[in-house]
Amino acid sequence: MSGKKTTKLLAGALTFVIGATSTLPAYAQSRSVPIIRDAEIEALITDYTNPILNAAKLKKRNVQTILVNSSSFNAFVDGRRIFINSGAIVQSETPNELIGVIAHEAGHLAGGHQDRLREQLSRARTMAVIGALIGAGAGVAGAAAGNSSAAAAGGGIAMGSGEAAMRSLLSYQRTEEMTADRLAINYLNATGQSAKGMLTTFSRFANALSLNGTQIDQYRISHPLPRERISNLENLAKASPHYNKTDSAALQLRHDMARAKIAAYSGMGSVQRIFRNNPRGLAARYGDAITTYLNGSARNALPKIDALIKEQPKNPYFYEIRGEILMKANDPAGAAKALQQATSLDPKKSSIMRMSYGRALMLTGTKANMPAAIRELKAGIAREPEFPSGYGYLAQAYGQSGDIALADLATADMHYYSGNRQQAKIFALRAQQKLKKGSPDWLRAQDIINTKK
Repeated sequence: MSGKKTTKLLAGALTFVIGATSTLPAYAQSRSVPIIRDAEIEALITDYTNPILNAAKLKKRNVQTILVNSSSFNAFVDGRRIFINSGAIVQSETPNELIGVIAHEAGHLAGGHQDRLREQLSRARTMAVIGALIGAGAGVAGAAAGNSSAAAAGGGIAMGSGEAAMRSLLSYQRTEEMTADRLAINYLNATGQSAKGMLTTFSRFANALSLNGTQIDQYRISHPLPRERISNLENLAKASPHYNKTDSAALQLRHDMARAKIAAYSGMGSVQRIFRNNPRGLAARYGDAITTYLNGSARNALPKIDALIKEQPKNPYFYEIRGEILMKANDPAGAAKALQQATSLDPKKSSIMRMSYGRALMLTGTKANMPAAIRELKAGIAREPEFPSGYGYLAQAYGQSGDIALADLATADMHYYSGNRQQAKIFALRAQQKLKKGSPDWLRAQDIINTKK
């Protein structure tokens, strides 16, 4: 998506994190939102999210969860999407803490808070405009009468109306945040989960504020203060029969593996520091293997990941990392073999993993592998039709197969979904000259050519 579209899209987002003076997440000020795509982490978040969405009666709305590459502890919603920062995953020490965040965001979606927030924004703007007009009128009248005090008072009315509008809007947002918190408790109870993780998260926010020493005007923030949220939720949370329920050991391990992977790839804290209480645990060693590979030592990383495969021979994500290591070691044939094993074991049938397998087959450079490479890439794209890189790999595979028309069409799609419409049209025109007129591929090229800015 374009930067302009992203900024507009997130401007009314509702966030989980406590804000100091702003109602907008930081991404609304940037040109784009940096997205993470990872089969393992997406599978985990899906398993966290689906029960909550069912409890909130949101499952039929096709709510999408998107991972954002940011170290801050934050989550927010827009439309039918829940955005979760990778920093929230790393900093959540248990699955329950992160599930509480997801439940809160589901509360915003189920409560229709975004639509009502837009109404409040419109009202706030109206209040500010009316106040400014009244102030301007008083100022003009005072100036015409030669009364400088009246003119100055007019300016004060205009400024005061803007302040009143802002405070009214922020007060409304704080109310909606408390509503989402309470809805989250309901969803956690309905799914047999504890709300203790929510209280832990708010305690973390409160401690961070105490250590920071920042003085906050409680009337100029978009979220209630953490201590206030704890006070409002603690009795409800402790009244639940599930309050002392803990996450299963298997789920905790999956959570820690995701934290280790994010920490290794993003540098969000040292893997050794995060798992200092269990430095030889599976998650810590997983993070170490990835860190070793990323630091340029595929030879040393390979035995580390092979040791993990020996412990969990049916873990698809260990084979996926093995494939990435072999790709870096310039062994695409070995990588394809590892990624084939990963896709066969993957319970979620991830499109990302299938495209990785197809890419490895394509990079072998063996013409006999190209039909399989094209098949895997197209299967992945069928589930992720807006994933630009998949089309780029597909274009290469078609090119190596000698099918230049489809290579050009795939290149056109790559540019189209990257937002580069001009280049997309150039390659679509090239493809059309070689395709049969009226065929599905010719019509797809025509759609790209006809696209208006």
